[in-house]
Amino acid sequence: MLNLIAVIILVSSLFGIFVILFRKIPILVNLPIPEQTTSHEPLFFRLKNKIKNLPPLKSWSFENFLQKLLSKIRILTLKTENKTTNWLQKLRERSQKKKEIQNDKYWEEIKKTTNHNNK
Repeated sequence: MLNLIAVIILVSSLFGIFVILFRKIPILVNLPIPEQTTSHEPLFFRLKNKIKNLPPLKSWSFENFLQKLLSKIRILTLKTENKTTNWLQKLRERSQKKKEIQNDKYWEEIKKTTNHNNK
């Protein structure tokens, strides 16, 4: 039953479309052809100009955007540089402590061996 209703709606819709087309085609044929205004400007530039003329984007400046972007990138790089410097400093301190501990152990072992030999 539902299939029959769907087919009836489909056929009637197609019939309605064809009726509208056959009524409007003679009117469309009689319309004058507008003069073609060919722009020698590429599509990209035409779209760019249309976008620039939109109200919220009229005051938008690419240079300001680029300046803000570059300053944010600079801040980010400075932060990462500072963080890596801190990490390097901590690693150097750790390695220095390890060397001191190893040197202390080395000299303590030498002292022990010399003390045992002297007795």
